[in-house]
Amino acid sequence: MASTRKVGVAVCGMGKIGSVHLNHVVRNPRTSVKWLVEEDLERAVHLKNEFYMDDSVQIVNASKLNKVLEDKTTAVTTAEEYSFSAFKNIIQICNIVERIHLLFIFYFQDIFLQFFIHICRHFDPSIRDICKRVKAGELGEVKSIKTTSRDHLPPPISNLKTSGGIFFDSATHDMDLICWILGESPSTLYCQAHAFNPEIAAIDDFDQIGIMMKFPGGAIAHIDINRQALYGYDQRLEVFGSNGMLESKNMYPTSVHYHSKYGHSLGHIEDSFTARYKESYRLEFEHFLNVYQGIESTLDVSEEDCIRVTRLSECCRESLQSGKPIQFKMS
Repeated sequence: MASTRKVGVAVCGMGKIGSVHLNHVVRNPRTSVKWLVEEDLERAVHLKNEFYMDDSVQIVNASKLNKVLEDKTTAVTTAEEYSFSAFKNIIQICNIVERIHLLFIFYFQDIFLQFFIHICRHFDPSIRDICKRVKAGELGEVKSIKTTSRDHLPPPISNLKTSGGIFFDSATHDMDLICWILGESPSTLYCQAHAFNPEIAAIDDFDQIGIMMKFPGGAIAHIDINRQALYGYDQRLEVFGSNGMLESKNMYPTSVHYHSKYGHSLGHIEDSFTARYKESYRLEFEHFLNVYQGIESTLDVSEEDCIRVTRLSECCRESLQSGKPIQFKMS
């Protein structure tokens, strides 16, 4: 039976993504913010005021909660110290810098943790429609799939130094997306990369990578990733099969077309991932709430999905170092 009780939420990390999720928690009629967990207490106070939160919302220093994520025994003690156990149903949204470099969403229920790995492209309406139609057989035999992912502006070097590298903080999304659509893991992977930006080269990372994957069913995937595209945040997907092709193109802030004697233009495409995937972030939080409250039965992103994409990222690095294709195995 689905729960109808309003759910308390702790948002851990008030960075760019944390702020996006905080906005959805505040605006969702099913949830209420209980805690803001952040090392930068001034920023937490600023966001609390920006969203007109009352004094019932507690601000907690994130550095004091590290052991909640490190040790289960300590977690119970620490959770009780901060009154987490006073709430039977708590969702906690937390940015954790781990090898897979994704967002973990989980909830406390009598200090029991359930994890949902955030991969927002699964919830993009256009991409989700393509996935559904491919799995329904509309394209027939899938022969190739291509993704293009280019940042508008490169992330700050300070961020890249701790991100794990382009294979883990960027390519993971494209490789996961392709495996999700095709419903299988690749058999072979080959990768090449280069650093055009000297600052990125100096930290032993790359700003241009190309990845090719061959799948057991015969499909070949091509991934093109770059850290900078002057024209905007470039996100495209194409799936080609024996019955035709499906593609998802870039999105624009408005649908206005300008026509003149020189031709016509659409303006600039969206300039950031928070703008391009704005609806995806909202829908994934709705999905998580639905599972939590018993409206849906299964979380969309599985443990296997996350393990696979982490290993694929490691294969990219191995292929680049060896200059050879890598045979991929899950075990």
